[in-house]
Parts: sequence; C-alpha cells; structure tokens
Amino acid sequence: MYKENYPSKLLENAVDAIGMLPGIGKRSALRLALYLLRQPQENVHHFTAAVNSLRDEVRYCRVCRMISDNETCSICSDPSRDRRTICVVESVRDVMSIENTGQYHGLYHVLGGIISPINGVGPSDLTIRELVDRVSALCGSDAGAGGTDGDCTGTGESQPEVILALSGDVEGETTSFYIYRQISGFGVKVSSLARGLGFGDDLEYADELTLGRSIVNRQMFRPY
Repeated sequence: MYKENYPSKLLENAVDAIGMLPGIGKRSALRLALYLLRQPQENVHHFTAAVNSLRDEVRYCRVCRMISDNETCSICSDPSRDRRTICVVESVRDVMSIENTGQYHGLYHVLGGIISPINGVGPSDLTIRELVDRVSALCGSDAGAGGTDGDCTGTGESQPEVILALSGDVEGETTSFYIYRQISGFGVKVSSLARGLGFGDDLEYADELTLGRSIVNRQMFRPY
C-alpha cells in the first residue's frame, strides 16, 4: 500500500481533504496540494472562495431541482423550451450531458438518485412526489380546454410527454417502472431512451452522438 511520509501535518491535512474528491488518489492529491502551495496567494483565495460559494450559495430550482443561481433555473425560465415535455433524470450531471447533445428542447426533472433498496434509497428519498405533482398540474391545465380534470390524453404533439432517461440497469429500470405506475393514470405519453446505450451505462459517460440519437429515437416505455 502506498504510504507517504509528510514533512508537514498541514500538507497531510490538505492531501487528505483533496483525496476525498472522487477519482483522486493519494498521489494525485499530493501533486495537487503541492501545486496549490506554489501558487500566488490570491489564486488560492480565489479557488477556495469559488468552492465555498458553490457549497453555500448554489440553489436548486424550485421546479426541476437542477442547480441554479436563482429560484428558477435558466432552463425552466426559458420561454422557448417545450413545456409539455419533461425528461426525468437521476442527476444534475445527466441534465448537462443531455443539454450538450443539442437534441432536446423540453424541460427536466432531477430525481436526485434512483430507487436502490440495497443502499437504503426508497421512493420517498427522491423527488418522485414532486414529479407526480408536475404531471398532475400539467394535465390539470388541460381541463380548461374542455378536457377531464387530470387527463392528459391526446394525440401527436398535443399530448404531454414524460421521458424516462434513467440507466438500463436493474435499479434504473425499477425506478422507471415505479414512476410509470405513478403517472400513467394521467394519460400522459411515457417514453424511454432508445437503447443505443449499453446495459447499465450512465448518461454521464455516453458520447454526445450516441446520447443524442437515443433521445431522438426514443420509444414508448413498455413496463415488464
């Protein structure tokens, strides 16, 4: 096992702190700590201020739970977005990955994870209830146009759509199925990404071309 003899306890503390970041081992953490030590003090202060601001001041969109500088994120505030389509993702990083494809122009809903009994994560630990409320409100708005209250039935582009953009592993499929059961009664169209992605692949690691095609070629969700 790699073990370093540190000449300073302060350096060791910095290495331990940097090593808490995902994908950063002890050697990399030491290299970064020594790099910071060589930088002008104002650069280091700027770095630490940015990190502190990220943790203390970042907000979560009241609509979709995407990170934001304001109460409502830039996507939900954009009037050009298709407000009748909601793409359900696991994390903020997934939103960023899909946005990078340039193939999706609707809104999002960030669950904050997926159902994982082995990790003690149930539906109540995610924002599924908030998603159901959004779909209910979306469908309820059709009532004023002569539809049945809470009924999203329609055809073609007039029918609201929920895209389940979750991983294809067991936990992702379980979460998708659970959500489907919660919202299918509204009559909303429910679809999932075309399986150009490998089984269990995270959206974060999919290349933009493959992910973009899986969005464009999405299919009706078929519960097992």
